[in-house]
Amino acid sequence: MTYITLFLEFFKTGLFAIGGGMATLPFLFELTKYGWYTEAELMDMIAVAESTPGPIGVNMATYAGYSAAGVLGAVLATLGLVMPSLIIVILVFKVLQKFRQSPLVENGFYGLRPAVAGLIIVACFSLFRISVLKETITLAWDGIFQLKPLLVFLAIGVASYNLKKIHPIVFIVIGAVAGILLKL
Repeated sequence: MTYITLFLEFFKTGLFAIGGGMATLPFLFELTKYGWYTEAELMDMIAVAESTPGPIGVNMATYAGYSAAGVLGAVLATLGLVMPSLIIVILVFKVLQKFRQSPLVENGFYGLRPAVAGLIIVACFSLFRISVLKETITLAWDGIFQLKPLLVFLAIGVASYNLKKIHPIVFIVIGAVAGILLKL
């Protein structure tokens, strides 16, 4: 039954998470209800998936499937995630062949942009909440934030704003090193 649930849940994620890997994060947070992984493990999955080659959503589905049910779970979760995209791309390609220049089609794609932006904002807020905010909040300012992760977030934000010509891989490596050092 776990295998069927894995496939169906990741199929649903692949079907409704339009906009790339980061758009899958709200769905992946929702899947913690099955006990396949915790929110802390999901944060680790995000770090690993961002640091490894390939699409983040596929990497995370593979990792989550493996955590839940081994190698077969990894295969089924990955297939479940990519299957809707494959089906939709084939269908859209067939339809767009006929209606390529239609203003209605162009406006439809234009209308998807806010939805994708919303999913990514929710994912970013969820990451921030888990990484930086304390689980038990007091009324004092220092009772809200975890100081080390907050300083890392601020440092990376300032650096990425001021150092726009640095390749993003540098920030990934810095983030990985900072994560390792903060866990020690």
